[in-house]
Amino acid sequence: MITSASNQRLKLVRKLASVRQRSKLGLFVCEGEDLVSAGLEAGVLPVEAFVDAARPPELHGLTGADEVEPTLLAELSTLAHPPRVIAVFRKADLPATLDAPAGLALWHVADPGNVGTLIRTADALGPAFVALSPGCADPTSPKALRASMGALFRVPTGRFEDAPRPWVGLKSRGGTDIAEVELGGRATFVLGAEREGLPEEIESSCDVLASIPLAGAAESLNVAAAGAIALYERQRS
Repeated sequence: MITSASNQRLKLVRKLASVRQRSKLGLFVCEGEDLVSAGLEAGVLPVEAFVDAARPPELHGLTGADEVEPTLLAELSTLAHPPRVIAVFRKADLPATLDAPAGLALWHVADPGNVGTLIRTADALGPAFVALSPGCADPTSPKALRASMGALFRVPTGRFEDAPRPWVGLKSRGGTDIAEVELGGRATFVLGAEREGLPEEIESSCDVLASIPLAGAAESLNVAAAGAIALYERQRS
């Protein structure tokens, strides 16, 4: 049982709280049984796993986990209620081939909750991928992982510029009604952050610009809501 906070493997978990270290090492941390189980069910094995020595969970497929003194495990956690399991996974083991017939390309969506929710949406209304530009939140950050509900292990993610065409740019107003856009074949919906939307150079690179009709004086939709509506419209077409 691990009983020292100076344990090098526990230090690794603490180090991975930094986006810079996650990028440098190609690793990320999942907390809690649901997220770790999602990885295991997707066939992704952790490189490190730690369980609460006083109340170890029973997770199918989790082998070789180290028991950790409960207060030490709690100190590693970003959750309000300490988890019973924490695991470290490789980013390289996540799905990354953007060949699904539909997808979401995110431009500077900096809120990790929105990024995670859009990955969860792509899982629920897919098959679909999520492509991210520089400036987007890290999908392996703790908040994004929680918002994705484990979908990151099932939804391919990649670079914005690698998203296949045609691109359907979503803007709050002024585009073709999304219900009138032909979405029967392949389609990548391009979404920007709520406040700024898509810059002119990205709009001009899209094959078509579409809008979701809004009532009254409503200014815009949350980007996660817009992405869900777009993927649902494609399913209906």
